[in-house]
Amino acid sequence: MRNLRRRGVIALGLAGLLAGTAACGGGDGGNDGGSGGDEAGGTMVFGTSSDPVSMDGAYVSDGESLRVVRQLFETLVTTEPGGTEIVPLLAKEWESSEDGTSWTFTLQEGVKFHDGTDFNAEAVCANFDRWYNFKGVQQSASVSYYWQTVFSGYAKNEDPALGTSLYKDCQAQDGKAVINLTSASASFLSGLALASFSIASPEALTKYEADKVTGTGEEPRFEGTFGTQNPVGTGPFKLETYEPNNRLVLARFDDYWGDKSKLDKVIFKPIADGPARRQALEAGEIQGYDLVDPADLGALEGAGFQIVERPAFNVGYVGFNTAKKPFDNIKIRQAVAHALNRQALVTAKYPPGAEVAKQFMPPSLFGYASDVPEYEYSVEKAKALIAESGVANPTIEFWYPTGVSRPYMPDPVANFQAFSADLTAAGFTVVPKSAPWNPDYLNAVDTGGTGMRLLGWTGDFGDPDNFVGTFFRTKQTAWGPLEESIYTDLEAARQEPDEAKRTSLYEAANKKIMEFLPGVPYVHTKPALAFAKGVEGYVPSPVSIEDFSKVSLSS
Repeated sequence: MRNLRRRGVIALGLAGLLAGTAACGGGDGGNDGGSGGDEAGGTMVFGTSSDPVSMDGAYVSDGESLRVVRQLFETLVTTEPGGTEIVPLLAKEWESSEDGTSWTFTLQEGVKFHDGTDFNAEAVCANFDRWYNFKGVQQSASVSYYWQTVFSGYAKNEDPALGTSLYKDCQAQDGKAVINLTSASASFLSGLALASFSIASPEALTKYEADKVTGTGEEPRFEGTFGTQNPVGTGPFKLETYEPNNRLVLARFDDYWGDKSKLDKVIFKPIADGPARRQALEAGEIQGYDLVDPADLGALEGAGFQIVERPAFNVGYVGFNTAKKPFDNIKIRQAVAHALNRQALVTAKYPPGAEVAKQFMPPSLFGYASDVPEYEYSVEKAKALIAESGVANPTIEFWYPTGVSRPYMPDPVANFQAFSADLTAAGFTVVPKSAPWNPDYLNAVDTGGTGMRLLGWTGDFGDPDNFVGTFFRTKQTAWGPLEESIYTDLEAARQEPDEAKRTSLYEAANKKIMEFLPGVPYVHTKPALAFAKGVEGYVPSPVSIEDFSKVSLSS
């Protein structure tokens, strides 16, 4: 998922705020592991790295915001627990036209929004039409990132660089929502599982001025109160109270159309510092947190805390800008690939479960190829390729970020140091370049200023287009020019409606990408979460679609 500037500070007074939480977790009933009911089920406190930017899913792309949105709102479709297969949610079934440009969703019946209004096809269409008609700051890539990722443009593009919108219109027909597209897109359905396409109460969107957004793309100001004080969805929880920099409290929605939450309440507690989150867990002030530092795993597990791994759905890579010398030379790119001791780095610096990456998407996705070129670690081969390249004494700028830790790159400095030593041993002269992660480093990458860089990606939804399509389907300054057929092959794969054919197309594309070698993928990781004893039913998702209503607490 996209990385935005994290907000929030270390909260003080946790013990006073949460006094009695552990007691109410196990003593009020409703924790028998059943399907959920109207009995009290206690309160769970979950430590987050920041407050949500907004609780309006259309405006956010960071994990902490989306975690909250997923409890309050629902999408037409979702993913199976712990996987990426698309399953029903607000839509109980769907079908597409033969040409893939019209999708008919048959909706669940008897569903109410938190404000008591009806969920129906008209509400679905109102939400899609709202996103399609965004204007001004709403069209900024940093504000409506996922609309642009899946649908590209808007009804009236204000930036000429925006493409034609994939979305055409939506029609409410006999209790069904018919979404029409301007072209076929096989990744469209998977994209709808993103929390950014959560269906909100149209009445609440208007009443609480959800579209009143000013400021700039980097610093938007949400002047309406929908996303900050009055988020109204159909989810198993509703907002009870929100105290920025302190706590966000969700309460069970008793009129929820599905299985009621086992928990009475969930409290999201912002604690910006990773060690402070660990200390809060150890002190019993929170019952769980995400993105556990790999160095803490052994100690936490030894102390009796539960460690659960999110399935690997990311990739860390060394990327090249092929417009910059010497990376325009395939022999140099191949030499770098052979020079990097990827296995040694993964073994030394990553937690158990991490594996060496061979291509730019995880093995769990269809289209993963078994026959891509592999570049085994060989200093001798790297030296030979440098000699064949015609580039004497090659000097390379190697960029790495500071002030950040990502699941695919928990310690960027350590990765840089290890790989820099490998490259030096093979005959490269390495010029270190670093910058703070946001905005300096990301801006340098996006504008093509980095010759070679450390970066990575965590998938948003279960489709190859969200990995290799995101990287290579369109021309991007960060990568420089690629072989033209890579662009066209990936666009054809995106549009192909038959999954068997798509699988073959992506397998062929992955092979071609690794032959061209725009970068060197080196790791897939399994990010870890830590929980206290007695927390049951939390199913980690590769795309972070995790339902707190299924969690229960036992004494």
